[in-house]
Amino acid sequence: MSRPPTVEGPDDRARHYEDYTVGETVHAPGVSLTESDIIDFAFRYDPQAFHTDIEFAKQSIHGGLIASGWQVGAASFRMLIQSGFFGRASMGSSGLNNLRWPKPTRPGDTLYARVTVLSKRESRSRPELGLVEIECIVENQRGEVCCTWDTVQLVLKRSEAMA
Repeated sequence: MSRPPTVEGPDDRARHYEDYTVGETVHAPGVSLTESDIIDFAFRYDPQAFHTDIEFAKQSIHGGLIASGWQVGAASFRMLIQSGFFGRASMGSSGLNNLRWPKPTRPGDTLYARVTVLSKRESRSRPELGLVEIECIVENQRGEVCCTWDTVQLVLKRSEAMA
């Protein structure tokens, strides 16, 4: 069996499985998206015209330029890492569930992520890991929900030496 990575250190913000509490909610700091942020991301990763072409976007069903949903999702994850909710003890997940973009994100919007721990359990197959089920809701500065998703995050347990 391979040894889990070491996550000790003064600036690692390693939040282990034992540090999560069911029902806990964390509000992450906001991220603002400019017109150029939206267009740059879209050209690289989601080059649909309503993300890259201002004039086309005005004539689209969206009535103007909107951010890629993938950009909003990536920004939400960045916020959770910057808030310390996820740190170096996080080992990723197998994917997102129930990903939705109910309202478009427009240039100048500031996004705020809120994450809640729904459940947690120890892994049966990987004793060094715990499974933390979370729900993330992303709102803009007007309180409109722009993105929602949930996932089960794999998180290292604290070793006996660290306890």
